[in-house]
Amino acid sequence: MDGAARWRILRLHVEDGIALTALARETGIGLRTLERWHARYRIDGYAGLSTGQRSDAGTHHLPAELVRLIEGLALSKPRPAIATLHRRVTRICGTRGWPVPSYGVVRSIVAALDPGMVTLALEGAGSYRDKYELVLRRQAEHPNAMWQSDHTLLDILVVGTDGKPARPWLTAIIDDCSRAICGYTVFLGAPSAMNTALALRQAIWHKPDPAWPMCGLPDVLYG
Repeated sequence: MDGAARWRILRLHVEDGIALTALARETGIGLRTLERWHARYRIDGYAGLSTGQRSDAGTHHLPAELVRLIEGLALSKPRPAIATLHRRVTRICGTRGWPVPSYGVVRSIVAALDPGMVTLALEGAGSYRDKYELVLRRQAEHPNAMWQSDHTLLDILVVGTDGKPARPWLTAIIDDCSRAICGYTVFLGAPSAMNTALALRQAIWHKPDPAWPMCGLPDVLYG
């Protein structure tokens, strides 16, 4: 595979934000290979993807267990600074008889981590879904081919029936082709099938507002 072909795949991660783990599943290319391409791209740009590069250019030769340790520490909360991480790794290497990696090698290992994995580990599943899953699901070619329901805890306070302030939830039905909101509902309490059904009912029916023409039945609905 030449550099242009590698870039066509890697561009989906660099420019479109699709996680390397997702690209590995879709393309059948190993995750480590994609991470290696990404590390070479970060160092040398497009030229780093050329087939003229050595296969081990920009890589390191460390025990696999040590690499996994560095990756695990980099994904811990709160995420340590590279200098702090390097000092911790140096101490551990001294006790286990491993070669001590340089600061630059530790930094390159951390930089090669899949952004989706970093988001999931440090920001949680909700943030991962917002940043990555919606991108992957945008594959509908025409309106109403694919809808998805999305639940968001709003950053406002309202007074509930008990007189206490609470943050409401928004459940929205989104058309994947146009990214338009087809229906929604706002409520207090946790998201439920009933609230999703109310938003879906509004999404299906014609709206009285002519400026909001979205309606119909989806071929596929993701919850």
